[in-house]
Amino acid sequence: FLAFYMLSGIGATAVHFLSDPHSPIPAVGASGAISGLLGAYVLLFPQAQIRTLVIYGFFLRLVLVPAFLYIGFWFLMQLLFAMLPTYMGIAYWAHIGGFLTGLILIKLLARRRRPTPIYQVYYHYV
Repeated sequence: FLAFYMLSGIGATAVHFLSDPHSPIPAVGASGAISGLLGAYVLLFPQAQIRTLVIYGFFLRLVLVPAFLYIGFWFLMQLLFAMLPTYMGIAYWAHIGGFLTGLILIKLLARRRRPTPIYQVYYHYV
């Protein structure tokens, strides 16, 4: 886990640097590495349900959203804000780089999971 996290952070830092190599502003934080974890999560558990708060007019409601939709929307928002010409003080390119690094790393490192044979499932309950 630690190696995955650190590599995601390195990927995030690289993309952030490449987005503006002459910037004098330092980038400090863990959001790029955490974005790498989001990339891994969406590939490993795309149908997992994420409970989120949604605003309907004046009402608030908790709804379940599949991980691929929730994280996909988050990623699109990162792309949108990264393309805006104004500087907001948030390293959106680091988020994008960390996310993409996480996608690539989990594809390279994840073992193929085979379904557990049914007799093994019941054996544990006997």
